[in-house]
Amino acid sequence: MTDPNNSSNNSTLRSWLKVPANSDFPIQNIPFGICSTEGHHPRPCTRIGNHVIDLEALSDADLLNDLGIDNAVFSAPTLNPLMKHGKAGIRQLRQRIMELFRSDNGFLQERTTLVEKVVLPKDQVSMHLPVQVGDYTDFYSSREHATNVGTMFRGAENALMPNWLHLPVGYHGRASSIVVSGTAIQRPMGQMRPNPEEPPVFGPSKQLDIELETAFITFEGRPLGERIDVDEAEDFIFGMVLFNDWSARDIQAWEYVPLGPFLGKSFGSSMSPWIVTMDALEPFRTKGPAQDPTPLPYLRHSGEHSFDITLEAALIPNNAEETVICRTNFKHLYWSMAQQLAHHTVNGCNVRAGDVMASGTISGPTPESFGSLLELSWRGTKPLTLKDGSERKFLEDGDTVVIRGHCERDGLRIGFGEVRGEILPAR
Repeated sequence: MTDPNNSSNNSTLRSWLKVPANSDFPIQNIPFGICSTEGHHPRPCTRIGNHVIDLEALSDADLLNDLGIDNAVFSAPTLNPLMKHGKAGIRQLRQRIMELFRSDNGFLQERTTLVEKVVLPKDQVSMHLPVQVGDYTDFYSSREHATNVGTMFRGAENALMPNWLHLPVGYHGRASSIVVSGTAIQRPMGQMRPNPEEPPVFGPSKQLDIELETAFITFEGRPLGERIDVDEAEDFIFGMVLFNDWSARDIQAWEYVPLGPFLGKSFGSSMSPWIVTMDALEPFRTKGPAQDPTPLPYLRHSGEHSFDITLEAALIPNNAEETVICRTNFKHLYWSMAQQLAHHTVNGCNVRAGDVMASGTISGPTPESFGSLLELSWRGTKPLTLKDGSERKFLEDGDTVVIRGHCERDGLRIGFGEVRGEILPAR
């Protein structure tokens, strides 16, 4: 399925901008985000190495003309207007940016005054939430995670619910509490029932957890009442981000029956600032797990619809040395993004540009690949020991969690950067 005309597939391509070794952001990546600088409003940007490329400045210099993209989108405070131009528009824009910054093209490089306006050092910009999130859906698509959690609460014989192997389970989350990486997370307050023999209590969550996830961002979908077929679903996906769907396990355990997660999830979800496009991820396609039983026809697709994305989560206690607590891979997900989107719209539900669809916790087959503290500490019965000697069953105030992810194959590395958040005490 590799497109020979897609420059993202050319591992020999180099930029005239310096790119550090093992950078997540070579010229083949060209992700999209929203940045601001002192005295200047948030606007669209991309990144090469440690340089942030101001797309508004490129547009003002008439270097993004003739792409069929309205120049006004390059001054917008979110990427939503740009995404309205769909996959073809984004592909043309990425190709133009690559053309301007490739090492064998001196046109822009020789215009040093313009370069100073266009190319910004990473440490001089602030990154913002890249999209205005209209709707947010969280799936539950890791078989290993679902099995682990089910085993803890229902026993191994009833670990997976009867529907799990037949459809991508999901729930509608809270779009308003999605925040960009670096935003601190307040420990939530809520009702819990730690003793099943006694009435519930109110207070700060004592079982605050991470969920190592990715998410995909959609282009404009189809009108209400129409659906997106599984074989065309990826054409409606703009790109992917890293995602930490923080979870208050004790609040959730008391509230979720019968309607599912509510306050235990809606207090905050953290998103990485750079959206990595599907074109950039194309060289890293791989097969997902075998699906048995065979899904219903509307969920069947052939070929490779997963991606080999290495993921890790690290915990930093009170600014001490970090400890990597999980290493896993996106390819473990049982349900693909195409299946998730096809199922999401099969009833006629419409999706819009900027909608966020999260993967659910991504766990692998081994204990060190479990994507949540609930699993890593096995519901608190096996505390983790950090490098500073402290132990964790769940998160403590002052803890910072960092999730990172990248793909690497045949000398080409494409990464997402990181999503980071610190836990503040409950108010």
